[in-house]
Amino acid sequence: MDQKVLVLNGDYTAITLCSVQKAFVLLFLDKAEMVAKSEQGVLRTISHAYPKPSIIRLQRYVRVPYKGIALSRHNIFKRDHFECQYCGSTKNLTLDHVVPRSRGGESSWTNLLTACARCNHAKGHHTPNEAGLTIRQQPKKPTLAGFLKLSAGTIDQNWHAYLN
Repeated sequence: MDQKVLVLNGDYTAITLCSVQKAFVLLFLDKAEMVAKSEQGVLRTISHAYPKPSIIRLQRYVRVPYKGIALSRHNIFKRDHFECQYCGSTKNLTLDHVVPRSRGGESSWTNLLTACARCNHAKGHHTPNEAGLTIRQQPKKPTLAGFLKLSAGTIDQNWHAYLN
């Protein structure tokens, strides 16, 4: 039951992920409709079996003020797949400013990346070029759809149409 369900707004835009239990409650209370069923089993009660949802759509359009994805340490690690963007290591991870703060670099999606402690120490207060390091993937702000893909772990094939 640790599966995730894609929640669509009334206009079929992806807004979030929720647990199977939460999705079932929304379906049972007629606050949502099932768009796609999961291929992985059913939900059973004493007397009934219900299809497990993969995608649900809210019955009413909900105005969701989009504030963007929060800039946090964990979200940057998630964006960078929990690996150093210089050497690929997955151990002793820290945050690194591409343009060092000592040179006016800000804490933003495009200036922060995941680095292992060894690479971060080797880079010091230099830029990656000055330190002789190459960035595997340039840091950028993730989109909501892209971040939902990262948060889900495994993605149901039905989701691709709504997350692209």
